[in-house]
Amino acid sequence: MGKEETSLIIPQHIAFIMDGNGRWAKSRGLPRYLGHREACKRLIDLLDTLIELNVRYCSFFAFSTENWNRPQEEIDHLMNYLEEFLSKELGHFQKNDVRIHVSGDLSRLPESTREASIKAMEETKNCKKFHANICLNYGGQQEIVRAAKNLVADVLEGKVNKEEIDEALFSRYLYQPDFPSIDLLIRTSGEERLSNFMLYECAYAEFVFTKVKWPDFNRKALLDCLRVFSQRDRRYGGIKG
Repeated sequence: MGKEETSLIIPQHIAFIMDGNGRWAKSRGLPRYLGHREACKRLIDLLDTLIELNVRYCSFFAFSTENWNRPQEEIDHLMNYLEEFLSKELGHFQKNDVRIHVSGDLSRLPESTREASIKAMEETKNCKKFHANICLNYGGQQEIVRAAKNLVADVLEGKVNKEEIDEALFSRYLYQPDFPSIDLLIRTSGEERLSNFMLYECAYAEFVFTKVKWPDFNRKALLDCLRVFSQRDRRYGGIKG
């Protein structure tokens, strides 16, 4: 890392809403799905930068529960690109000690995408340096409802006493219970909303919205976001000084 990078405050967990792929392609006279292909290429470069900066956890919003409303051709291409990414980069993940996690309801995914996701998780389960969480067919509200149902089931079965339920216990029922809460959420392409992404985990996250579209989101764009984050005064509801 350079001198400037070492002066930055590095979040433990960064989440990315990877927005602007279709608009990036359209502005170049290309089909929308080619924007998704470029987006997957961007992922591996960004992972290497995050590892270099000693970030430990990252979550990527790859496909939401609402994205099924998009044209089927675009969905098919996106799933193919994700499969290719998970399969092609498997050796890179293992070499760099990257563990792949996948969050969301995988049952609705194409069988080949589901299998590629499961294989990536299995083949990297012993990696420990960096944790990459790919959110597929994921919705924040749906995650909370799923967690609540599973918690209620354990209460009814006598596995949990309802008096013991608090925020920490509830978080154990989320998709990634061993991930820390999100420190920084970055959304690309200029939109300024959460779009149902990791609502529980973002309770005290800092938000940075950049106009850079995801296919153009490179090392410089990431460092720009980290500079903004480093200037934030995180009080967690309290006061300082």
